[in-house]
Amino acid sequence: MFDADGRIVEMLRDAGLRPTRQRVALASLLFGDGDRHVTAEELHEQALNARMPVSLATVYNTLNQFTNAGLLREVAIDGSKTYFDTNTSNHYHFFFERDGTLMDIPGDQLDVIGLPEPPEGTQVSRIDVIVRLSDPSKAA
Repeated sequence: MFDADGRIVEMLRDAGLRPTRQRVALASLLFGDGDRHVTAEELHEQALNARMPVSLATVYNTLNQFTNAGLLREVAIDGSKTYFDTNTSNHYHFFFERDGTLMDIPGDQLDVIGLPEPPEGTQVSRIDVIVRLSDPSKAA
């Protein structure tokens, strides 16, 4: 039988990760409903609501392992909040300040021009653009 868990096990193995029970369970939550942005705390809460006994530390470790394996993209906001994005393609983000949510901006909707030449021996691996959105009715 090749069900969602079977696809997840295969995805983890293809990424070089052993498909432990907790990795499979967390990956099912992460990748089960299409592209999304999630914090470790949100995923931990979802796991607990789904009756998956997992610690917050395990959730953080698993998200970092998934990111290092290329299954997730890390998006840091102000150095204080980190989101994990299941869409690893080249794209950018809107950040809604009112509720702290992220929304994808397709990569072809933004041109980055005037990028400086990287130092010798390095190359640009990714460009992160976060467009912050506020509620104009709440402006001070």
